[in-house]
Amino acid sequence: MPAEAGLGESSSYFSGFFTLVQASAAQIVRSPSHPRRAAAARRSLRHALLLTITAGGVMVVSMYGFDATEIGLMPPRGAGVLWPVRILTDFGKSAYVLCALAAALLAVATILPRLRGAARSTLLRFGTHLQFVFFAVLVPVFAGEIIKWVVGRGRPFVGGEANAFNFVHFAGTEAYASFPSGHATASFALAFAVSAVWPGARLTMIVYALLIATTRLVLLAHHPSDVVAGALIGVVGATFVQYWFAARRLGFSVGRDGAILPRYGLSLDGLKRVAHRALAS
Repeated sequence: MPAEAGLGESSSYFSGFFTLVQASAAQIVRSPSHPRRAAAARRSLRHALLLTITAGGVMVVSMYGFDATEIGLMPPRGAGVLWPVRILTDFGKSAYVLCALAAALLAVATILPRLRGAARSTLLRFGTHLQFVFFAVLVPVFAGEIIKWVVGRGRPFVGGEANAFNFVHFAGTEAYASFPSGHATASFALAFAVSAVWPGARLTMIVYALLIATTRLVLLAHHPSDVVAGALIGVVGATFVQYWFAARRLGFSVGRDGAILPRYGLSLDGLKRVAHRALAS
């Protein structure tokens, strides 16, 4: 192939890549596609969030009474038998989850300019759903980090005892970043987002989120109320992102009654065909 031809193809590829990224960003920030349906969905969202926050607030307050009791039931910190739990808990670390999702998004954006026809459409749909999952985790994790900094709750045994009321507001240190649990926030947000896109994975994702939350308690990294609050923030934040995408018809649509519905499904066979096309191109 002549050098000029290769250069032209490279230029066309990068042009397509940056056009794709720009169009994707523009879709997310544009106005809702159906203002009336979006307003109905917004009302439903407000009611759902209010109910969730109210119920969550009651749960977190009630959990304060169990914080010290639960910690007394856990094995000593640093016990050798806990090494599998230390490995498992890293699967819920927000930085790892977000980096994995970002890498998958980059891979999709890299492959897309090379595809045409049905394969391109299939991968675009997958990319939209992947984009939703990424932001469904990022938004609540970011909110949780701000809350950690403001609240400044000490982790169990910081200061020498399992004091559930050990606060140093705006401390900004790891020792005083117990409330809410970042692992619980990320894992429950991921579980909600994946279940919204692929309902068949709901049970698996619920088990995953519960396991990650349990590891934070067993390792004495958090009080029980930290984990409950993190789970609530994860689900509420992911719900808000789902509404945002649905109002713009990105992966979801809004019914006349305000219900949020998936716009299209993706099969594993379809993604396999796209992978074969990408490897062959």
